[in-house]
Amino acid sequence: MNIVILTGAGISAESGLGTFRDKDALWAQYRIEDVATPGAYARNPALVHEFYNLRRQGLRAAVPNAAHFALAELERRHQSGFLVVTQNVDDLHQRAGSQNVLAMHGELQNALCANCGHVWLAPDLMFPEDRCTRCEAMSCRPDIVWFGENVRFLDQINEATQTADLFALIGTSGNVHPAAGLMNLARECGAATVEINLEPSTVAFAADRVILGRATEQVPVWVAELLSE
Repeated sequence: MNIVILTGAGISAESGLGTFRDKDALWAQYRIEDVATPGAYARNPALVHEFYNLRRQGLRAAVPNAAHFALAELERRHQSGFLVVTQNVDDLHQRAGSQNVLAMHGELQNALCANCGHVWLAPDLMFPEDRCTRCEAMSCRPDIVWFGENVRFLDQINEATQTADLFALIGTSGNVHPAAGLMNLARECGAATVEINLEPSTVAFAADRVILGRATEQVPVWVAELLSE
């Protein structure tokens, strides 16, 4: 059985990482158009780096939670295809032990050279005058997919979704495309579909089963059910 898991901000919220919609989160202190677009970086790279330095600081203080560990255990004990597709830019899935992870919106812990495309582990603080560790160009940016840029691994993600026997959506509102279309695609291709969320997402209609509750509580229970079958 091939399993594809799509995760969003809700799975990491219980690790202390504020979501895009949290009123008290870091996002509430900055305008999206000032820190999360290519144009924002061109206009004011210092402000963009300030924002992502703060996000990176929060990430490095966070730890994986029970939901991350449960999915890593499911992958470890599953004998067939398994893929985690995450809309998150944190590395909590990987730190929990997940091996097959595609981060469609980039990886906050990394730096990216806009000149040569080189990627490396970002320092705690990044600044506009930083130079690429390979080509030495002064063009370092966070390794993040900004609004207006193409998500990553889409062909690979679509292929995995189309061949999934089980597709689970965890901790995402279903408002952001193209990820929002994956569960319906999985259903159309014959997969069993499950949603685990605090409240139903906008794509809950495509789920064969909707489980409401905290990810740290419901994901381990669901995984235990799967492993007992």
